[in-house]
Amino acid sequence: MKTHYVYILKCSDDLLYTGITNDLHRRFKEHQKRLDKNYFTFKRRPLELIFSQVFNDVEQAIYFKKRLKNGAVRKS
Repeated sequence: MKTHYVYILKCSDDLLYTGITNDLHRRFKEHQKRLDKNYFTFKRRPLELIFSQVFNDVEQAIYFKKRLKNGAVRKS
């Protein structure tokens, strides 16, 4: 069973980036080292990983990410 992570990065300008990956460590390093100026996080480094949650089902991860981006998930 493959695991998937929904994660939130806090950018240097305090904007948040939400993503999904199957390798959180690798993906964070990619964000930090990204060379393509067209990526959202390129000009917003350094980045801080402020949240991650693991899922065993990619569909659940996608659903959760959409809820996060729409503000439907609240901190307890």
